Amino acid sequence: MLGLMQDRPLLISQIIDFAAAYHSDVEIVSRTVEGPIHRYGYRDAQKRAKKLAEALQGLGIKLGDRVGTIAWNTYRHFELYFGISGIGAVLHTLNPRLAPEHVAYIANHAEDQIIFVDLNLLPIVEGVWANLKTVKHVVVMTDRAHMPASSKIPKLLCYEELIADKPGTLKWPDFDERTASSLCYTSGTTGNPKGVLYSHRSTLIHTMMSCNGSVIPMDPDTTVLPVVPMFHANAWGLVYAAPICGAKMVFPGAKLDGASVYELLDKEQVTLSAGVPTVWLALLDYCAQNKFKMSSVKRTLIGGSAVPVSMIARFWNEHGVEVVQGWGMTEMSPLGTTTRFNRGERQLPDAERFAITAKAGRPVFGCEMKIVDDAGQDLPQDGSVSGNMVVRGPWIVSGYMKGDGKSQFGADDWFQTGDVCKIESDGSVVITDRSKDVIKSGGEWISSIDLENAAMGCPGVAEAAVIGVPHPKWDERPLLIVVRRPEAEVSKGDVLKFLDGKIAKWWMPDDVQFIDAIPHGATGKILKTALRKQFEGYKLPAA
Repeated sequence: MLGLMQDRPLLISQIIDFAAAYHSDVEIVSRTVEGPIHRYGYRDAQKRAKKLAEALQGLGIKLGDRVGTIAWNTYRHFELYFGISGIGAVLHTLNPRLAPEHVAYIANHAEDQIIFVDLNLLPIVEGVWANLKTVKHVVVMTDRAHMPASSKIPKLLCYEELIADKPGTLKWPDFDERTASSLCYTSGTTGNPKGVLYSHRSTLIHTMMSCNGSVIPMDPDTTVLPVVPMFHANAWGLVYAAPICGAKMVFPGAKLDGASVYELLDKEQVTLSAGVPTVWLALLDYCAQNKFKMSSVKRTLIGGSAVPVSMIARFWNEHGVEVVQGWGMTEMSPLGTTTRFNRGERQLPDAERFAITAKAGRPVFGCEMKIVDDAGQDLPQDGSVSGNMVVRGPWIVSGYMKGDGKSQFGADDWFQTGDVCKIESDGSVVITDRSKDVIKSGGEWISSIDLENAAMGCPGVAEAAVIGVPHPKWDERPLLIVVRRPEAEVSKGDVLKFLDGKIAKWWMPDDVQFIDAIPHGATGKILKTALRKQFEGYKLPAA
């Protein structure tokens, strides 16, 4: 008989055990909700995660039970990532930026048994407490000295007291690697949010893929600051990948303003960071206003929405920071593509290199993708045509929790992402729109993403969004909505003049409207639904 490999399960507990054994004193630094900076190493984190697991077992949590978190990026949330999943329970990260009715819906739909909540987010749980049907305990993630004197929630538990008397000697149990490990819900911009269950197997495969240096470059010399929240898509896998790579982690807590993020970048000598464009725009402007430079940062991973060339250029020209763009979805664990330069491309002139980065990236190993027409027929992948993107792979959802959203799942495991894109012959993906956001003018498609990115390059423009508005002849025409930079005096004429020659003439917006702030969803994406409502009934000048 031929010899084969051992069939040991892939389990999340193995990650923290590996880090404790081989990167024991590598730091995890947190800005706490209470205020001070907290420091410890991976060995200490492992012991506290085990103490937490023992406490959960004492509260009756068993294999498959869902345990919710409403928390920022901190060391206690890091412990929950391993303590909950390590015993076969399901880590359910709830997004505190969602509307209260969605928070209650999600907790009930998931049938959460316990909710762990950061001190300054407790009002969210108090606000929906009367509507929670399955939650038996609420644990405030602080010490006794900071516990609230009173609460609408009876018998609040204190995190530090809960784990204080536990030995931290637990031997992590073995179980099937296809057991659910964690749960995230989509942002629910249309209809109720849908649950995406990750397994231990899918999480480990995704993590090992992302540890590849060509995807997320990390090693023991790396200090990573994940601004991307731990309540969204498993923090893009960084919370698992960094311990495997032995990277120092810096958690920003609740303060994500430019000054607070810069302080951590500078003091902790961060080399890699990750987050959405809105956070980086605030950081870049803060640095520019104060004449600061990011002295240690080498790369920043940006995702969540398209990164304009102007932002890529600012990072490089003002700070010497290379942008890595990532594309993915909650349903994809989340990485599907990242900026990956082929041989010789790093030596290209800046403009050509920035143009490569401005694309959504190239597929990572393990993620298959293609484009199809509305009838589901394959389209060419030579950059000549846009189509509906479908994906499949070992860390991509096969169905939403409790059977929701069945229409997005096709034959042969292909998942319909809802994105419209081109795939070029070298594998580069160019996202042209969400299928629900694409502007159809005179039977032709106009990419709102391309228009937004072009407008962001205009001096004086801080942020731009494009929506389609009705037109009697062309069905829809683009309306450009702009937020000015502080003290800028950019006008409609300035913007249109800047766009002239940079986009197709028939793409030129029919009007430009200036507003104080563009609405963003719970994960930092532009809320096109809110903009359409805001401009409902708007008449174009030439309509």
